[in-house]
Amino acid sequence: MTDRAPVARAGRPRVAAVVGVVGELVITLGVLLGLFVVWQLWWTDVLGERTQAQAIASLDWDPRPLPPAGDEPTATATPHREPAPVLDEPASGTTFATMVVPRWGSAVLPISQGTSTDVLDVLGVGHYDGTAMPGQVGNFSVAGHRVTHGKPFNRIEEIQVGDPLVVRTEDLWFVYRVTSTEVVRPVDVEVIAPVPGEPGVSPTEAQMTMTTCHPMYSARERYVVHARLDYWLPAAEGTPVELEPALGST
Repeated sequence: MTDRAPVARAGRPRVAAVVGVVGELVITLGVLLGLFVVWQLWWTDVLGERTQAQAIASLDWDPRPLPPAGDEPTATATPHREPAPVLDEPASGTTFATMVVPRWGSAVLPISQGTSTDVLDVLGVGHYDGTAMPGQVGNFSVAGHRVTHGKPFNRIEEIQVGDPLVVRTEDLWFVYRVTSTEVVRPVDVEVIAPVPGEPGVSPTEAQMTMTTCHPMYSARERYVVHARLDYWLPAAEGTPVELEPALGST
């Protein structure tokens, strides 16, 4: 018995040393995970908002609706409901349009071509390749992050049926009206078909679809908003009346 005691006493410092090293590693890992969370949830928003503001500033036209001058009402024009002029699909990464969701206030979101991470993580809202362009018969479909990277679609669940979605290109305004919302699986890509939910069917009207991850902080599902084109008007003729409440929040 007396011969075994020194061995036992020698083993205890080794165990303590191992426990100490493991403890330090766990603390270090916790710090790194904390820094990662800060980077992912805060710093990517800072960078995203900055680059999206730069994308808007780089446009050759001012996408912001003009506020009323003094007590005069916002200049509005007669809505157009005949077929709208349609842009060609631009090169990947090109910012070609903006959108305002009046329910969210006056924030102007840039829309750029493509839905790769190079677009969504940097430029905000991305236009699905091959889907209709603004005002075109078919399904103008866009995606955006709900959290991180500027989170342009963070408040998507607040959108209600009947709400306007206002899209602007250099020369035209397009006002869509929300018709429905739904939650689908990531594999349910028919939501961005020319006729949403009906792949292979030829479209007869201009629609718009917004998609983002769901629920918050998860990519398990997709939250989807569908809308139908109400009218369009040339930017030179005025500003959509639907933007007047948003202008009041500036």
